[in-house]
Amino acid sequence: MPVASQKIFIPAVLSLALVVGACAPEPPSRYDQVQKETTQKGSSAVSKEAVNGSQFNKFFPKSANGYSVVPSQEKKGFAEHKVNRGGKNVAVLSINDTISNPSAADKYRQSTTKIAGYPAAQQGQTGTGVLVGDRFQVKAQSRDSSFTEQDRIAWIQKFDLNGLSKLK
Repeated sequence: MPVASQKIFIPAVLSLALVVGACAPEPPSRYDQVQKETTQKGSSAVSKEAVNGSQFNKFFPKSANGYSVVPSQEKKGFAEHKVNRGGKNVAVLSINDTISNPSAADKYRQSTTKIAGYPAAQQGQTGTGVLVGDRFQVKAQSRDSSFTEQDRIAWIQKFDLNGLSKLK
């Protein structure tokens, strides 16, 4: 092939390769399936009947005995507060409206363990929860090994669980 032909041929082939490569479909990301499931017609991540998270705040325990309880997240159907001691986050407390995820309440229905009269369940090595009013999941999760299972149970008992049970 003459040199002049090579000067035209090679750039033309490279350009064509770039155009064809750019048209190839991207492989699906790991979020594509979740996005598809949560946006398809009729699906909703949070039920319209879910309680607004701001309504949960009054049921959380207050700061005491060197522990600071600080609101950290609030959205429809959920509220979370951090428990700090000595400037370190040792636990997270949360209330979740299971109306948006009824299967979250299933683990409590067969429970023989109770905390403050409500069905309780362990959630892994670092979580403890109760189901209040057959609807609201109240959880304490350790973020530091100094915050034990007994601490989680004690903090769950500090919630206004009876008040929460009356929430609709």
